Amino acid sequence: MLTDTAVIVERNLLTVRRVPTLLISATVQPLMFVFLFAYVFGATLGGGAYREYLMAGIFTQTVVFNAAITTAGLAGDMSDGIIDRLRSLPMTRLGVIAGRVTSDMLLGIVGLGVMVICGLAVGWRVRASMFDALVAFGLIVLFALAMAWIGAVTGLAAPNVEVAQSIGFLWMFPVTFLSSAFISAQSLPSLLRPIAEWNPVTAVATACRQKFGNASPPDFPAPSGWVAQHAVGYSLACSVAILVVCVPLSLLLYRRSTD
Repeated sequence: MLTDTAVIVERNLLTVRRVPTLLISATVQPLMFVFLFAYVFGATLGGGAYREYLMAGIFTQTVVFNAAITTAGLAGDMSDGIIDRLRSLPMTRLGVIAGRVTSDMLLGIVGLGVMVICGLAVGWRVRASMFDALVAFGLIVLFALAMAWIGAVTGLAAPNVEVAQSIGFLWMFPVTFLSSAFISAQSLPSLLRPIAEWNPVTAVATACRQKFGNASPPDFPAPSGWVAQHAVGYSLACSVAILVVCVPLSLLLYRRSTD
């Protein structure tokens, strides 16, 4: 399985080398979000203090949106007949899907590195220890893996690339923006506040802020509630739960789509 996964990873990375725009889209889009929120919205939401608060949310939001790459990639392979070719070879089903997820994860890590540099340029700093910062980035990478498997499920369930992209954005935008990635969940109306507080995106963003040592801007209500007090554990539990559900579900969808 590991050998099959490595072969698919190499195949997908060769595609990136031959179509460099794929790498550009994985790095330029995060930069656009950083500068948009840091200077356009940040000018009215606390300036430098908001930029420090923002970066953990930007990191989390980007790994959610990167699931669209996996969705489109798998849907494209299904439509182009690549999967039919792979079926004729002695390859494991898990290796085919895991190869796509792993290659997209590597692109996402490159984009994350670009965002870290950009964040440092706009004034973001890690105010905690190096170990805490590594824990925060570990949480982000684990959450990125979970999101990639959701993208795999979406791509395998959709009949074509266009439908896959539409379905992907239907869940990405509400999940990302109905959270504390960019604002405090306590500032939302009473009906939306519990949804935002229990949103996994909120948990990951809050846990990363705690580990980075980035405080909320003075005008922002401080995070409160069970999730805020157990942000690291809850974000880990959410990522693991998503993987437990999506990995076997993607294998089931792969089997059904190729029967």
